[in-house]
Amino acid sequence: MTRQRVLFSTPVLVAAVVLALVIGLVAGKASSGGGPSANAGPGKASGLRIDVIVKATDSSFWQSMFAGAQKAGEDFGTTVGRFGPTSETDVNDQVQLVENSISRGVGAIVLAANSASALNSAIDRARASGIKVITADGTVTTANEAFIGTDNLRAGEQAGQRLCRLIADQGRTSGQVLLENAVAGVQALADRAAGFRRGLAANCPGITVWQERFDNNDINTAANQTNDALGAVPDLAGIFAANNMSGNGVSRAVKDTGRSATLPVVAFDSDPQENAALGDGSIDALVVQNPYFFGYQGVAEAIAVCTGAKVPASLDPGAVLADRTTMNEPRVADLLNPPTARASQ
Repeated sequence: MTRQRVLFSTPVLVAAVVLALVIGLVAGKASSGGGPSANAGPGKASGLRIDVIVKATDSSFWQSMFAGAQKAGEDFGTTVGRFGPTSETDVNDQVQLVENSISRGVGAIVLAANSASALNSAIDRARASGIKVITADGTVTTANEAFIGTDNLRAGEQAGQRLCRLIADQGRTSGQVLLENAVAGVQALADRAAGFRRGLAANCPGITVWQERFDNNDINTAANQTNDALGAVPDLAGIFAANNMSGNGVSRAVKDTGRSATLPVVAFDSDPQENAALGDGSIDALVVQNPYFFGYQGVAEAIAVCTGAKVPASLDPGAVLADRTTMNEPRVADLLNPPTARASQ
């Protein structure tokens, strides 16, 4: 299955236009002649090496970002390396991967950082050595060329609104919910949690968050924490899981305890396990991002900035709510089942 990019919501359509402009700018530099960018363009792009460093190689979400990056490399004739730690908690390993890219003298790095601040020094060193840095998925607190990622506050708010509606559909106006999160200190996850709280409070003021638990991106821990909540909270009205690993653990616990039909669950992202849970009802809705686009657009923008073109400082491809009634629609199925690729050997 090969796709250059998945077009879905209005923000993604806007992103596609930006991508076209980026490609045009890169091509335009090749024929402009004169000035400091006279050597830019496809000839220069074809000799570039771009490293894509994701949060973890053990997740199909990040493997989809790899697939998008790989396809962009093929389309533009650019060498793309694909790297990542084995777990999203391996911040030190990710820092070392950035250092490795600096040592290799790559032209650009597309980075989905595991921390808003822990990668800052490595990013600064990369840029000081002339390497362009495009960030994806999560923002960092140091300078970089551009950011590509979901507005997680907005997407989290969508999740809160949907869980509220699911709870209200059961005739409930009060109760507590579990907020099952993955890793503390990651800005994207913190934004999702904040957005979720905002969306829930605005629409279901009688429903409150019991606890926010962190499972360190481990499915078994998420399942155990969900089981704890099921036993400890008699008025548990629903659960929000902030990423796919958390969603997989939550859905396992809900299914194992026979609560699928009575306890609404909204989760983030998608992978084969989450998609199966959406189909069997142990997850009621998924907030689906577009990591394939992150990878493709990240490489496209990396080429552009390396060849002297301008790119948007921030680009949000949007997020989409999927449920059992929409999951088999072609436009939603594309997002739920994107291509994947493995890390470079």
